[in-house]
Amino acid sequence: MEINEIITKIEAGERLGLPEARKIYEHGDFHQLGHLAHKARVERHPEPFVSYVVDRNINYSNICVCGCRFCAFFRPPGHPEAYVLSREILFSKIEETLSLGGTQILMQGGHHPDLPLSFYEEMLHAIKSKFSIHIHAFSPPEIVHFSKLEGTDISTVIARLRRAGLDSIPGGGAEILVDAVRRRVSPNKCSKGEWLDVMEEAHRQGLRTTATMMFGHEEEPEDRLEHLLALRDLQDRTGGFTAFIPWAFQPANTGIQRSPETAVSYLRLLALSRIMLDNFQNIQASWVTMGPKVAQLALHFGANDFGSTMIEENVVAAAGVHFRLSIQEIRRIIQAAGFEPRQRTMDYKLVATVDSIST
Repeated sequence: MEINEIITKIEAGERLGLPEARKIYEHGDFHQLGHLAHKARVERHPEPFVSYVVDRNINYSNICVCGCRFCAFFRPPGHPEAYVLSREILFSKIEETLSLGGTQILMQGGHHPDLPLSFYEEMLHAIKSKFSIHIHAFSPPEIVHFSKLEGTDISTVIARLRRAGLDSIPGGGAEILVDAVRRRVSPNKCSKGEWLDVMEEAHRQGLRTTATMMFGHEEEPEDRLEHLLALRDLQDRTGGFTAFIPWAFQPANTGIQRSPETAVSYLRLLALSRIMLDNFQNIQASWVTMGPKVAQLALHFGANDFGSTMIEENVVAAAGVHFRLSIQEIRRIIQAAGFEPRQRTMDYKLVATVDSIST
C-alpha cells in the first residue's frame, strides 16, 4: 500500500496493521505524521485541555538482583549505597506530597531477593491507615518477582496487594515487549507474556493500569511496532489501560553504550502511538526524559497529557538526566502550547483547583 493510501485510511479512522504501520513509521513525512496524530488526538479530546497529575515517585528500595543492562539506578545486595526506606522516611515523603496538592504516589523498587510479600502488604496497609492517597505501585516485573518468591500465582499476589491497599499498577518494566530484545537487555526480568498476564489479571480484578515503552536501546523499529500491537490487542480484550507513555532510553551510566534518541525520533514514535493505539484514550508526553520544550511539542504530536509533576524522580536521574518542573511551570508550558492545564487523578478524573475554577 502506498503512503497516500495509508494516510487516507488513517483519516478515515481505520485501524492500521503491521505492514502499513511499518511503512508510514519508516517513510512517512515527519510533519504529516504529527498532523495525523494531532487530528486523532483532537477527535478523541475535543476539549482544549491538557491534563497533568501531582504525584511523587517513591523508590522504596534500590536493591535488585535483575542486573538489567539499561539500568543505572539499581544496587546489588550488600552494596554501600543499597537501601530500603524506613517507614519514617516513607511517611515524610507522603506528607510532603499531600502538602503540595498531590493526589497519588508512584512506588516502585527493584527485585529484592529477601523481602517477602508480607513486607509489601504491611507497607501498603501502613500507608492507607495513615493517609488518604492513591497508591499506584509495583510494576509487572515486581509482581512476577513477588509471585516466584512467595511460590504462588500472580492472581493471588494481586488480590493480596489489593486487599492491603493497592489502587492501580504502573506500566514500568515493559521496555520492549519482544522476548528476543528482553533476553539481551534484561534477561532476568519477566517475559513479554508474563508482563501482559499481570496486566490482564489486574484488569480482571478491577485495577486500572498504565502502559509504557522504553525505546532506543537494542531494539529494531519493527520491535516497537510489535510492542504497540501487543498493547492494542490486550486493550481490546480488557479496556483496562488508562494511558500509554513512551519514553526514550537514557544511556549514560548504563551497560548499553549508544547515542540518545533525538527529539524527532521521539516525536515520530509518539505520533505513531496515537495513530496505532486507537483504543487508548490518553497518550502522555515525557518531559522527564526529553525536556520541557520537546514535551510541549508533543502536545501537537498526539499527546493530551503532560504526565506527572515528579516531585521526586530517581531512576532517570541516575542516568544523568535532571529535568525538573514545578506545577506552575508545567501549567505555563501547557498554556503556551495553546491548551488549558487541568490537574487530574490516575484515572483521568479532573481535579477542581483554584486555577481551574477561575478559568
